[in-house]
Amino acid sequence: MGAQPTPELAAAKRDFDHFDPFCDHLLVFDHGDGSQPPVVVGTYRLLRECVAKAHGGFYSASEFDIAMLDRGRRPDDNFLELGRSCVAPEYRTNAVIQFLWRAIAGYIVEHKISLMFGCGSFHGVDPDALAVPLGYLHHYHLAPPERRVRALPSRFVTMDRIPKEQLNPREAKRTLPPLIKGYLSLGGYIGDGAVIDPEFQTVDCFIMVPCDTLTERYIHRYRREQSEAE
Repeated sequence: MGAQPTPELAAAKRDFDHFDPFCDHLLVFDHGDGSQPPVVVGTYRLLRECVAKAHGGFYSASEFDIAMLDRGRRPDDNFLELGRSCVAPEYRTNAVIQFLWRAIAGYIVEHKISLMFGCGSFHGVDPDALAVPLGYLHHYHLAPPERRVRALPSRFVTMDRIPKEQLNPREAKRTLPPLIKGYLSLGGYIGDGAVIDPEFQTVDCFIMVPCDTLTERYIHRYRREQSEAE
């Protein structure tokens, strides 16, 4: 979708970076009728705070100043970074997304995660062409001041590209990518400023989701399934 791989990635025909070896990787498989090996059709990359600290930090720190998260830290806070979300085109259905999110909910419960975050991406590198969705996020979903992570000064691109009074919130929301809309539906909010990623040909924003606001059905479903399994 327009990404520009490095020669190393192009040769391997695979996206990878130095974070992969120590992250947890959530995979959805299609087992088909059993006559062929299972095929990976969906992925998510999960990086817990304790693991990040032991290996040089979070991926998001290359684009955003995440030190603000520590300023508003509570004693029981435990962070999780989500990234590299990908579903094969022919499997982009609600069922596969539900598989991924149910598993993430279970992971949150197991590891006592209080806040998850990551980069949400818009395709294209022209922020003016994305004025409506970026402006909508800035005016309606900006993080509270104590958790308002900002894009790094050298990479900061303002999201305030259109006056609030010129936006139709309902119409503007429809222009958001499904993943970003999903995070917002879980109580997520957005950092200040976007970043242009020339390698992936995207405009990225920072998304945070407090886990105590997660839809209760995910947590209840996970606990019920765990109980039935035992």
